[in-house]
Amino acid sequence: MRAVILEKLYDWSVAPYQYFKKNEAWQYNAEELKGYPKNSLGYHMGEFLIANSFQLQEKLESHDVFHVLIGTGITVPEEISMQFYLLGNGKRSLYLFTVICIGTILYPECWRYFKSKYTFGKSASAFHQLDFQKLLHQPIHRIKSTFLIP
Repeated sequence: MRAVILEKLYDWSVAPYQYFKKNEAWQYNAEELKGYPKNSLGYHMGEFLIANSFQLQEKLESHDVFHVLIGTGITVPEEISMQFYLLGNGKRSLYLFTVICIGTILYPECWRYFKSKYTFGKSASAFHQLDFQKLLHQPIHRIKSTFLIP
């Protein structure tokens, strides 16, 4: 039931969030991303999207990049933990704070897990604000090592 609540809130929030995002939408699909070199961020993005039967959501592409770079799964607690990681990394947004507040209330048994992700985010160099579209050709291991992402 708690996952359904958060998924419904997500569904309601997507369109307004996309509307207020200032970045341009990427012009790729998952198959095109898989056309990047095998060690690149673009390729790994394509793999992630295909493995989860996703396509990029307009103006929300960085969300999937975070999944790939941080190595976070797609369950509800993992989605919440990713927001904790990003908070530790310096990201601030109404969406992030909303997910963290509601997620902490609905998943109190995951508090230690969430806190550990926050700590990992703090230990990484800030990367949440990058223009990831310009980094799609870069080797993923180089991005992770540059920004201290374990």
